[in-house]
Amino acid sequence: MHVEHRRILQRYLSVHKKSSLVLSYVEHQADDMKISLGIIGLGAMGTEMLDVACRHPDFEVVAAADPNPAAVERIRARHPDIVLGQDPSSLAEDDRLNALYIASPPDTHASYAIPAMSAGKAVFSEKPLAVRLTDGIEMVRVAAETGAVNALNFTLSDRAAAVEVGRAVQADEAGDILGVDMRFTFPAWPRAFQSDAAWVAGREQGGLLREVGSHYVFFTDRLLGPLTPVSTRIHYGPAAETSAIGSFTAGGVPITLTGNVAAAPESYEWILYGGKRSYRITDWSHLHISDGGPWAELPLSGPHGSEHTRLSAFANAIRGQPSTLADFAAGLRVQQAVEHFHRTAS
Repeated sequence: MHVEHRRILQRYLSVHKKSSLVLSYVEHQADDMKISLGIIGLGAMGTEMLDVACRHPDFEVVAAADPNPAAVERIRARHPDIVLGQDPSSLAEDDRLNALYIASPPDTHASYAIPAMSAGKAVFSEKPLAVRLTDGIEMVRVAAETGAVNALNFTLSDRAAAVEVGRAVQADEAGDILGVDMRFTFPAWPRAFQSDAAWVAGREQGGLLREVGSHYVFFTDRLLGPLTPVSTRIHYGPAAETSAIGSFTAGGVPITLTGNVAAAPESYEWILYGGKRSYRITDWSHLHISDGGPWAELPLSGPHGSEHTRLSAFANAIRGQPSTLADFAAGLRVQQAVEHFHRTAS
């Protein structure tokens, strides 16, 4: 394993420093005190996280908001004890809340996260960090200036397959890292579970690169460091992209990313090619290894990684304990790589 890659991975796998992750408000909060949580956005992800948080021993969901009255009433029927409304911005100033989870469209993330951090709240946001780079840069600036806990919900921050690859690369079991490939295919976009979120289908905020590719760009960044674009090409259909291909480097390692909406099965594949051993993650969770022969699936033990475990990591960060979550600075690097496709589109 290259010395520079080892240094980068050690930095990302080390525990987060308290000074950059802990709110002054919660610095002395007892570990057995529940964290008062507000939720912005009650679509597919917001609803799932709300349900998980209501069962989580570290959190008390106090309030939630969504501009869509139908979404509010749907949640009211399931959780009558939660204060619900249609003004998400009011949660940033709500003194009852210690933390916010943001699952609104990405174009709105900055408008909710920045006031919340300025008001002394921890913020856990869905990816991508933002759409406009100016918003992402400002979110990182305010996070650093306020010292607020800030985190993004990247699935591969704690998915068991990704954790094992990180361990293996750190232990030099891959040898020299020769390249990384990311490949995604969808028979239709958006996927069925997101069909009610019109923005996911659109070019302005949605598309497969922001919604799916960003998870794998984050993981590659965590292993190898920031991705530098070499070339990117994208083709749009009536709304979001239907095909994209890009090449990057990270620490001198060549990286490719391809995504297509086509007559083919839905698939997710990430491959790291090593001089000693190569690793392939398929469908988010299945890890395969090869020493030069056929791919062999590697059984995984320990926690699988889920919304529950990432909420636990968020609670750990608030309490000054080790956390594996990505912060906004990591999210900005991912945003810069993904948005390069859109910025260079003709």
